[in-house]
This record gives sequence, C-alpha cells and structure tokens, in this order.
Amino acid sequence: MDKVYLDYSATTPVDSRVVDEMQPYFSNVFGNPSSLHSFGVEAKRAITEARKFLAFFVGCHDREIIFTSGGSESDNLAINGVIDAVGLNWQDEELPHVVTTAFEHKAVLNTIKELEASGKIQATYVRPEEDGVVRSEKILAAIRDNTVLVSVMYVNSEVGTIQPIREIGLGVARVNEARERIGKQRIYFHTDAIQAAEFLQIGPNYLGVDLLTITAHKIYGPKGTGALYVRKGTPIRSQVNGGSQEYGVRAGTENVPGIVGFHAAVVLVAEHRAESRPQKRDEALLCKEIYVDDEALRIAKLRDMLIEGVLRGVSGAYLNGDRTQLAPHIANISFVGVESEAIVYSLDAKGVAVSSGSACTAVEVEPSYVLESMGLPRERTTSGVRFSLGRYTTPAEVKRVMEVLPPVIERLRKQHG
Repeated sequence: MDKVYLDYSATTPVDSRVVDEMQPYFSNVFGNPSSLHSFGVEAKRAITEARKFLAFFVGCHDREIIFTSGGSESDNLAINGVIDAVGLNWQDEELPHVVTTAFEHKAVLNTIKELEASGKIQATYVRPEEDGVVRSEKILAAIRDNTVLVSVMYVNSEVGTIQPIREIGLGVARVNEARERIGKQRIYFHTDAIQAAEFLQIGPNYLGVDLLTITAHKIYGPKGTGALYVRKGTPIRSQVNGGSQEYGVRAGTENVPGIVGFHAAVVLVAEHRAESRPQKRDEALLCKEIYVDDEALRIAKLRDMLIEGVLRGVSGAYLNGDRTQLAPHIANISFVGVESEAIVYSLDAKGVAVSSGSACTAVEVEPSYVLESMGLPRERTTSGVRFSLGRYTTPAEVKRVMEVLPPVIERLRKQHG
C-alpha cells in the first residue's frame, strides 16, 4: 500500500541535497567551532557562511541571527530573554505586561503562562475571531502603559490562518514613537514565523518585528536546529549559562551538521523563488503576504482541490479558518459527529498520515484549544483534522485521500452512534 503523507506542518522529510551537504560534517569536518586550530576554523567557517546566507534570506545583518536547537527554544529565548533583560532595570510598581493571542503555539503560550504564574509578568491573551484571524486593532487595544512585549504567530500552525503581523508591527511602531518622545520603555514585538518561512514574506523591517523564530525541519532541513532573529539593540538575556557562543546569547557548542543542513535547506527555498516564473497573483489562492511562485501556486491549488473535494464528498464537514487568509499548505477541517483522533488512526490504517489538534486522554477527548479559542462549537473543536501539504504532494495523493476519507467518516459515525 502506497502511503500518503499530509502532515508537512508537523515536520518535513530532509531533502536529499540537504543530507549530502551535511554528511561531511559528521565525520571529516568534525572540529569544535570554538577551537583555534584548523579543524575548528573549518567548522566555524561553515557556521559563518550559514549565518550570512540565513541573514540574507531573512533580510537582516548576520549578527542578528542566533542559532538554537529549534523553534521551541527560539520562542523561549525570545520571551524569557526579553523579560529577563527588561526586568533588570524595571522600576514601575506594576509588573511588565505581555500581549499575545489565545491560540499561539504552546512554546509561546506556555512560556508566557509560566512567567505569569511565577509572578514575573502580567499577560493578556487576545482571542481570534471565528475565522481564525486575530484583529490587529484588538492586539493594539490590549497594550497598556506597562506593556513591554507583544508576541503573535505569523501562521497559525493548526488552522493555517495568516495573522496581520505587518499591521500589528505598524501599530506597535506608532506606540513606540509616542513612548520615545517621553522617554518611556519601548515595546518589543516577536513573531513565530515557523509555518511562514517557506512561503511568506518574513523580512523583519517589512513586518516591523524585533524578534522572529524560524526552524529547519519545517523547510526540508534537519530536526534540532533553529534560529532566532534579534534586532540590533533589543535587550535579551541568555537562558543557557556557559560559553560565549552565538554572541553570548546562546551558550553551548554549535550543532555544525544541523546548521549546515539549515543553510542548505534555505538555499533551496531561495533558489526556487529565484528560478520561479513570474506569476499573476490570484487573490482567491494566495493573499498579499505570500510569495507568488510556482511551488506556492501548485500547493495552494492542491490544497483547494482537497478542501473542495472533502466538503463536497463528506456531509457535516466544515473548513476551519478564513479560506482567503490561509497559508498555501494547510487546511483544517472538522467532521461533526466523529472524534478527531479516531479519524487520524483510521486514516493511518489506510496509509494516510494527517494530524489532530486535539489531545486525547484516557478519560475523554479534550477540545482543540485553537479551535476553542475561535469560539467554535464543541462538535467542531473535538473533530478537527489538519491536512498539510508539501514539496512531494501530488494530485494523485490528494485524490487518494478524497477516495479514502468519506467511507472512513461514514463508518466512524455509525460506530459513534
């Protein structure tokens, strides 16, 4: 049985060209980058080249790129690092305040909740609308006199909706201009851009962000390697004590093979954009934040083929999130009357890999906190399934899912009663 993988938002397979670039750094080029001899110098050179190209890809200075072990560490470093740094000179009676959304990735959400529970910050969690998009005016309205950090993810990893990061960035900039005139603490703006890096414009100056998280394994690079963009002048304290690696922001011997793989994966994305034929933007497929290239169009068309086929072929199926604001590669659909985990397991038995946003316990199925934050009814928050497409997804695979899915849902509904 040929298997169909539609869980690219969880992780992507490492491109064979990336593996080829990494291979020498496991054996021949094995030096510690901090060593002064030629073995170390050669390893350090690879990191320097990777940092420069990643800076070019992001649109920043190479000293503003900090390599980490992945997206979760980058998110933790951005939030804890800024709060710790700002707290050193904090003199207000009220605690520092953070604004975020109620449907962030857990790496952001749980970090902020832990800071709040430990008495280090106050926090506001802005809920998205039913269409899965948080309104920029609500984020800006949540800012207080003691707000020091705003963190909003660029593409929601569960429903795929693109958030108005540029609009929020412009609003935060206006607040900071007013604060600067009276010598008040500025606000720093962070976005988790992990699901956006392959397809969307992530330039920090375009978005107006001070910190931006990306990772390798969502763009056909290796797991265990990520990066945090930190705008020059942004206060941040290291969360790992040790050496002076990564400009003193992240101690520890660098993962040279992983960083080389990250570099190679980013090069492939950049090369594809450069080689892609100019395309006219179809607003029904790609919103303004998405690069209009061959691959984005191809995947978006397959995504829409899947959405239309499923909604047409399965009664009681609902797309979650504004279709006009979706990233090209993600669709989240609820199937009323069926638990999402049952769908995932049943499709896996048929050779189709998808994912669920719900967490299953031995007692009951908990609703997806993302779908719940959107104000959707429980029948949809417990039945959401994420389909995420990628570089190797074919029309034949999408058709296969459309054939397999309806009888699976029908059978599960009968079992459910």
